Amino acid sequence: MKVVIGERNVLPHKELFLSLLDTADLEFSWHESFDESRLVDDIGDADVYIGGRVTPAMARAGTGLRLVHAVGAGTDKVSTADLPAGTMVANTFHHEDAIAEYVVSSAVMLRRGLLRQDAELRRNNWATSVYRDGLAQPHTLRNAMIGYVGFGHIGRRSAELFAAFAARGCAVTGSGRITEPAGLEWYSNTDELKRLMHESDVVVVSAPLNERTEGMIGAEELSCLGSDGILINVGRGPLIAERDLYESLRDNVIGGAAIDVWYRYPAGGDRAEPSDLPFAQLPNLLMTPHTSGVSAETFVGRVHDVADNIRRLVDGRPLDRIVWPPAGSNPATSVDTV
Repeated sequence: MKVVIGERNVLPHKELFLSLLDTADLEFSWHESFDESRLVDDIGDADVYIGGRVTPAMARAGTGLRLVHAVGAGTDKVSTADLPAGTMVANTFHHEDAIAEYVVSSAVMLRRGLLRQDAELRRNNWATSVYRDGLAQPHTLRNAMIGYVGFGHIGRRSAELFAAFAARGCAVTGSGRITEPAGLEWYSNTDELKRLMHESDVVVVSAPLNERTEGMIGAEELSCLGSDGILINVGRGPLIAERDLYESLRDNVIGGAAIDVWYRYPAGGDRAEPSDLPFAQLPNLLMTPHTSGVSAETFVGRVHDVADNIRRLVDGRPLDRIVWPPAGSNPATSVDTV
């Protein structure tokens, strides 16, 4: 069985990954960076592809693919429509601790005005009400309302950390159902999104991106958040209308934002403008390059999950965390032994 690894975040854990798959039945092909043409050439005789990005050309070339395993939760960049019949797509998580730390630390930084204070003090300006008239005293998180747009792994773990600050919580989800409410004061479906934005001091966006959620937060919703409100997006960039977000920050319609997920990404290498709009000029914005979930602990857990599913494939056992084909669309729950 041939396994092609196109996910660079596995490379630091290569030794661990190989130790978990110590079998002569496997052949590994490693790619240090995403190069579509090289991957198209390599994937033709592969049984397994490891990586969260599968272009239409790659999917069509992988005629023997039995499993595509994203090394993360999102599979929106996998061209499932072009995969051969019977190919399964799986995902994995383990990012909730890292992202929750990012969410809470960003909320503190923005709510306390630390970005502005840092920038000002580098110019010898003491931007605090202690020394400057007209500046308001910032608020702590105690009794703050945290609104969650989406309440899965990330929302639940974030709520646990916010609880240590004595913050409150509410949430909206696509279904309006939540398995573990985790002390939320209320939760509903997305019909109550504007209510959530209006009542919240901090809004955490971690919903999945699909045709129903793209652009779900626009100018109207942002205006409901208000000039003291903080927005944190760790889901996908297009969940929030790009220009509406920029203009709301520029015009101080909202107080600030931490944006970890963007509208444009590097096609190769490490350089790309994250948007056509000049977000980098905004003083009330924390910009990070989709790193909220990136930690050694995250990827150690993910490597274990990926290796476990490959062992299951080899043994002919049912796989875990299958997201494609959709549940109920394919009666097969396991694959033949290699």
